[in-house]
Amino acid sequence: MSLGELQASTENVSAWKAIIWCFYPMAVLIALELLARRLDDDDDQDGSKMIPTLHGVR
Repeated sequence: MSLGELQASTENVSAWKAIIWCFYPMAVLIALELLARRLDDDDDQDGSKMIPTLHGVR
């Protein structure tokens, strides 16, 4: 690829496409994080008590 071809290809990309290409991977990661939080079956967030199995004996 020559420098002229590279310049021609960058001129064909609009600013909106460049912005979308930058932000859509972050949006996908945020959506996956929100989905993972919704599917999380952790009982600690519901006010349950901790079972002290990993604490040493006093």
